[in-house]
Amino acid sequence: MRAVVQRVSRAAVGVAKEEVAAIGRGLLVLLGIRGEDGPADLDWLVEKIVNLRIFADPEGKMNLSLEEIAGEMLIVSQFTLYGDCRKGRRPGFAAAAPPAVAEPLYEQFVQAVRSRGIRTATGIFAAEMAVELVNDGPVTLLLDSEKIL
Repeated sequence: MRAVVQRVSRAAVGVAKEEVAAIGRGLLVLLGIRGEDGPADLDWLVEKIVNLRIFADPEGKMNLSLEEIAGEMLIVSQFTLYGDCRKGRRPGFAAAAPPAVAEPLYEQFVQAVRSRGIRTATGIFAAEMAVELVNDGPVTLLLDSEKIL
């Protein structure tokens, strides 16, 4: 699993020019799932994201996690995170999981975050979405379970 994690002061996602979800202070997570991903990838990534110490403490140091600030999370599926651009000019998406595999893992990811007591909003799986955000910092991180597990 691959995630682009952005610390935001607010974020929203729309489908067909209608806002379907929005959050305040917290994290926007763009989530990509590859064909080989499974429960270990999901557990590692949820644990890592929820506990990243990337929010400022009273002294202004990045020292607090999403849980510690009672922040929110907006999770948006994004198969293009597995786009392979090494050859030619058109990305190849062979590594991305097909929807029948990716959607259940995406839903499990969302439920795992919610089970931690974090207010969680989502986009609509496989929809054409417009994502708006105010990146706070800016802080943007790339996490990939394949590089760890």
